[in-house]
Amino acid sequence: MTINFDQTPPRKDTYSFKWQKYKGKDIIPAWVADTEFRCAQPILDAISAQVEHGNLGYVLPSQHQGAIRAIQRWLKDKHDWDVKSEWIVWTPGVVPAFNVACKAYCEPGDKVLIQTPNYPPLLAAPKLNELERVDIGTVIDSESEGKRYTLDFEALEANAADPKCKLFILCNPMNPVGSVLTKAELDRVADICNANNVRLCSDEIHCDLILEPGVKHIPAGREANLANNSVTLMAASKTFNVAGLGTSFAIIPDPKLRQQFTSAAAGIMPWVTVLGLAATEAAFTLCDEWHSAQIEYLRANRDAVYETINGIDGLSMLKQEATFLAWVDASGLGVENVQRWAEEKGVGPSPGADFHKADHFRINFGCSQSMLNDVLQRLAK
Repeated sequence: MTINFDQTPPRKDTYSFKWQKYKGKDIIPAWVADTEFRCAQPILDAISAQVEHGNLGYVLPSQHQGAIRAIQRWLKDKHDWDVKSEWIVWTPGVVPAFNVACKAYCEPGDKVLIQTPNYPPLLAAPKLNELERVDIGTVIDSESEGKRYTLDFEALEANAADPKCKLFILCNPMNPVGSVLTKAELDRVADICNANNVRLCSDEIHCDLILEPGVKHIPAGREANLANNSVTLMAASKTFNVAGLGTSFAIIPDPKLRQQFTSAAAGIMPWVTVLGLAATEAAFTLCDEWHSAQIEYLRANRDAVYETINGIDGLSMLKQEATFLAWVDASGLGVENVQRWAEEKGVGPSPGADFHKADHFRINFGCSQSMLNDVLQRLAK
């Protein structure tokens, strides 16, 4: 398999969501969370074969044994998780999925705990479903080897005790701060949720993008103390850059929780696409080599971002354990609008204000090294 992350397809005239934002401006888009990389060839071949067949009619996802077996193979191999086929609920994206979780496990007026900062669609979910959002912030853990962000467990425990709190939506690995929950941290989440009858919805879409050696992702639903009280959301989309195909899945071991979820989705949630199923099957069976090479490439990119950002007066960041997204603290700049500061330098990051942290911004480093060097040079000038 030919793997070259330095050569990326041009996207300026492809209606790319990321590139349309700054169309006609000398601003490099470094915001929304998709990568610039060409998809792995086996994925492109699988999609081409499906198109070449000539019929793109309805395919019931629950009957697509190839994609189901691929998920089972991948999760066993990468995460030591034996998943039964009936646990898998196909969804057209994790955003629709955690909105369905809000409908499934809450009534209007209930409260939803949300780990913050977090990406905008997740922050918006409670209000969209007539629920009250309760923010659970992150804190810097200085006791671990190297500083890292973690949950504010005191706030989580205090707020989970409110009988109106029915659901906790967690992003693990965390977006944008890039931390991966340890076994002890996940156990504490389980203890708090179980003690207070709070359901856990764990968005783990970045779980296969662990960059820090020695760090291991732990799926929520794999853990015995969460298997009957959790919905685990995953997809090939971020790892293999197929987000435009609208295909993801929830893993729900508990039959009652699964039935509540599927009932809440009925009539609203469309089937995933036949091309998305083909891509998922190929990604999770034929792309291990590509995946490993991408991790190495992203790790080098992350290290470059970390070194450069921490060398710029007014900017700082902690080293991301996972994802291709860097969370930059720009509070030291002393400017009124840090997003405008970056854009005036010719770089378009994700605005920290969208994550409810206006003095920060998020940089997407899932791109070629040449593009990343341009981004970093502009910020440093």
